[in-house]
Amino acid sequence: MDRLISWEVDSKQDLIPDEQPLHMPIQSLNEWPAREAIVGPTVFLSAVRVVLFSATFALTGYATWGMYKVVGQATATTLQVVLVALFALTFFWIALSAVTSLFGFIALLIRRPIRSDKVPPQGRAAIVLPIYNEDTEAVFASLLEMVKELDKRPERTHFDFFVLSDTSDLAIANAEYEAALLANKTEIGTKIFYRRRVTNEGKKSGNIADFVRRWGGAYDYMIVLDADSYMTADTMLDLVRAMDRDPAAGLIQTVPRLREGCTLFARLQQFGSEVYGPVLGAGLSVWHGTEGNYWGHNAIIRVSAFAKTCGLPVLTGRKPFGGHILSHDFVEAALLRRAGFAVYMRPDIHGSFEGIPPTFADFAIRDRRWAQGNLQHTKILPAAGLHWISRFHLLNGIMSYLASPLWLLFLATGLVLSWQAATFPPDYFPNGFALFPTWPRFDVERAVALLELSLSVLLLPKLLAWLAAIMDRETRMEWGGISALTPMLLAEIGISAMLAPIMMLVQSRFVAEILLGKEVGWAAQQRQPDHVTIRDVARAHLGHTLTGFALASLTISISPQVWLWLSLIWLPLLLSIPVIFLTSRPRPEL
Repeated sequence: MDRLISWEVDSKQDLIPDEQPLHMPIQSLNEWPAREAIVGPTVFLSAVRVVLFSATFALTGYATWGMYKVVGQATATTLQVVLVALFALTFFWIALSAVTSLFGFIALLIRRPIRSDKVPPQGRAAIVLPIYNEDTEAVFASLLEMVKELDKRPERTHFDFFVLSDTSDLAIANAEYEAALLANKTEIGTKIFYRRRVTNEGKKSGNIADFVRRWGGAYDYMIVLDADSYMTADTMLDLVRAMDRDPAAGLIQTVPRLREGCTLFARLQQFGSEVYGPVLGAGLSVWHGTEGNYWGHNAIIRVSAFAKTCGLPVLTGRKPFGGHILSHDFVEAALLRRAGFAVYMRPDIHGSFEGIPPTFADFAIRDRRWAQGNLQHTKILPAAGLHWISRFHLLNGIMSYLASPLWLLFLATGLVLSWQAATFPPDYFPNGFALFPTWPRFDVERAVALLELSLSVLLLPKLLAWLAAIMDRETRMEWGGISALTPMLLAEIGISAMLAPIMMLVQSRFVAEILLGKEVGWAAQQRQPDHVTIRDVARAHLGHTLTGFALASLTISISPQVWLWLSLIWLPLLLSIPVIFLTSRPRPEL
């Protein structure tokens, strides 16, 4: 500990290159002069979007009409209208996912192999690795593996590696510095630069912006990684070549696969990434086109375009909605596209990986930060000059967190209606004297049909992914053939169904806290599993268990039918402690 130094500058000069600054002005969200777009949607892409959204709205409209017929009467009550409206709001996003997956499945069926153009790369690229209080040994072990793989290629001279530290713990910071020194003493020809900021102004986006402003002038592109990312040398070279070929491209996003899952929870996420990911990625790529999105890592960015368009402003107002933009990636993609640069996904470029939160608790901690960042996008939505697809990406991110409280409100409204029907006698003549009574009804046959439709739409992406996986020999063999792949799919569906109501309550609490003004901190992510005790899990999920018990008691008091209908909600909540505990334990296999 006597070797620790209280750093007063943001780097030690022996590990940073000479600066080559690049101007990166702060962008205005309120004004944007009309400019000629560098790229625009083709007729085919416009047609694809018309078909996709038409199918999504048609499916949602059909399901919503079915819900109205289930609960509606000659004159629907206000509460019934609210129930149907909440159903429509939530069903739309499920339908969009299903239609996107269908498009992706078709795209995988008809795709042709892309010729690998192995021409030498032209541009210079910096591989940037932002870190914040991470496990130094794990970060540098993965980094050295990437460096050594790239170092075997003659194209290595086109790349430099930058570790961009925002670490606040001095002990970890000094360990990072020593690791960087040691890495550069190994037998590698590629330089590993290391820079640490004293203050992490702007969090990760500020970290990247600092690199661009100080060294961006030396590079054509930057490949942005996360602390747990890994990218093969072939993938890095393919990304640089793709940028070289398309001068209009501002950002190309890969579809990273998850790796190194060591708990049942992590293995489930990994299975979903590797089996569901190709179909969903292909579908998104089809209709996003050149108005794609950015996930903050495992992507290549044209540095000059990024500097010109992506200087993020500080949002006005109090936190959590004001201040620095947390979920910067969606906004940066929108600003690049606003300036006319193409932003698109390349799911066909493989060899891109990232880590997985090992437990449900670790996932929830990360999700809390994402929830605040995505809800903060409500202040970005009206920004001047954004493409409508970019606005839709922002809205989609917002709805990914509002969906949970909306589902909760939907369930609560349905419970009130059920209680109302069981408690108060029906009024057969609500409008005074009539020859025929108004019969209140709950159409059980329609309800069953609607449930079947909802489950079909919900499960369609998984079933299409399973079908695509068994049709692809490499994927099928990787997971042990059809006989092994099918039970894994069923296990993933079952455990995901058990976790869904718990996540609904967790995310609903996140949204409530954010709306009440509670800000989230910026803690380092937990990437390796700690020993999880049953006591820790019980303390965290006792409230969910009691909620499940209360819901089961309430529904059985209303009627056995309501109790049975909502068993998919109260039973997982009642079993939340053993489910979370078992999925948090290390599992070598799914």
